[in-house]
Amino acid sequence: MNFFDVLAEMLVILFAIAAGYGANRLGCLGGETDQKLSKLILNITMPAMIVAAVITGEELPEISVILSILEVGVVFYVLEFAFVLTVPKLLPGTAGQKGVYRYTLAFPNVGFIGYPVAVALYGDGALFYAAILALPFNLLSYSLGPLMLAGAGRFRWRQLLSPCIVASVLGLVLALTRLRPPAMVGEMLDFVGSITVPLSLLVVGSLLAHMSPGKVLRSPKLWVLSVLRLLVMPALLCLVLRGMHIEAMVLGIAVSQMGMPVAVNGTLLSMEYGGDTEAMAQVTFLTTLGAIVTIPVLAAVLL
Repeated sequence: MNFFDVLAEMLVILFAIAAGYGANRLGCLGGETDQKLSKLILNITMPAMIVAAVITGEELPEISVILSILEVGVVFYVLEFAFVLTVPKLLPGTAGQKGVYRYTLAFPNVGFIGYPVAVALYGDGALFYAAILALPFNLLSYSLGPLMLAGAGRFRWRQLLSPCIVASVLGLVLALTRLRPPAMVGEMLDFVGSITVPLSLLVVGSLLAHMSPGKVLRSPKLWVLSVLRLLVMPALLCLVLRGMHIEAMVLGIAVSQMGMPVAVNGTLLSMEYGGDTEAMAQVTFLTTLGAIVTIPVLAAVLL
């Protein structure tokens, strides 16, 4: 694996967050603007990106390949939820902070950062595999995610019909049935969805503009979560999948996705449903910063 190619991808992502920080300082982002942008992303651009990732590939793999990727996805999320059920009990914090701990351990950034990293490691053909592996993430993060972050008191059944969940189910159905909408449909969805990643990273940067970097860097709890998220969990997944004799490319994509920083979606969902947005943005910043080093290292050592 090319260490410097992956490092370059991470620096591009960090630049987008820094640009959002600067936009906030200049008065272009912040407050109500961030709220409206998060609604735009969650309701329009992200659903478009989810479906487009499945239907815009040149050729769909065999059903057996898709099912094997989903099998890896089961192992992926069983391992994550084992951490979710144990680690937050061991760390002090408020109910809102513990919700952030759970979300951090459950949901790595398999879409925004995971897609470009998968392509950097394995070429354009890896995008479809990464998109299939991300389908359970999309279903779980937009259903269980708000429940983790805001608690059962704020959960509403209509959240299960959010645009992102509907798009995830549609993407899975299209992948398994091998139905391909007209190419123009995929092009339109891809065009709209393509702004999701940079726009989301700008929002995260804007949210960080009023936080003290020193406060983030001095928090032992955030460092523990970051080490678990970026190093311990991908190393364990690599050992498990090697024991299952999973195909090298699928194993590599899964392990690299497990080593992603916490999903940017968490900050957007905290804003939308009333979670601890400050704590969520802090751990997003720290894990993204750490991933600049850890993802290239994982690619070089484990894959």
